[in-house]
Amino acid sequence: MSLEQLIEQCKQNDAKAQSQIYKLYASKLFSLSLKYSRNHAEAEDNLQDAFVTIFKKIEQYKNKGSLEGWMKRVTINTALQRYRSVGVFDIINEGQIEDVSIEIDDDEIGIDYLLQIIQELPDRYRLVFNLYALDDYSHKEIAEMLDISIGTSKSNLARARMILREKIEQYRASLNSQTL
Repeated sequence: MSLEQLIEQCKQNDAKAQSQIYKLYASKLFSLSLKYSRNHAEAEDNLQDAFVTIFKKIEQYKNKGSLEGWMKRVTINTALQRYRSVGVFDIINEGQIEDVSIEIDDDEIGIDYLLQIIQELPDRYRLVFNLYALDDYSHKEIAEMLDISIGTSKSNLARARMILREKIEQYRASLNSQTL
């Protein structure tokens, strides 16, 4: 069965078609959900909520662009909505801080460790970091999505990078002390 046929059947609330769509996209959307969550359990909750929204609103998908791209936006928005509801983005005067870059040697730092330290970031920093650095949203888009100023988005990104850089430096130092 083609993807277009599956979509049409999902629009008619066909459980088998919904199950097929779930099987096709759950792992990719879970990975995305995990980036925006504090832990595995929260990512599962966000994924479940995202699929509920996807199937409720699938008639809004008009076959423009990829279904996967549309589903990714729904998944990100689902995770962000959870944080909006608990006031994560309430304005705090963060001021402007200098942007920080992070140097990562792929052989030295594993992807699992990077995911772990990103998940450990405070919510506001983690979400802005993921939106900007991993999902290529602009500061203007992030500000609109999170209802914050562009300056706050930039500041949150810089603070996230600063925290990540410190954790990576600590990790490298621990590796170097183990090899001595």
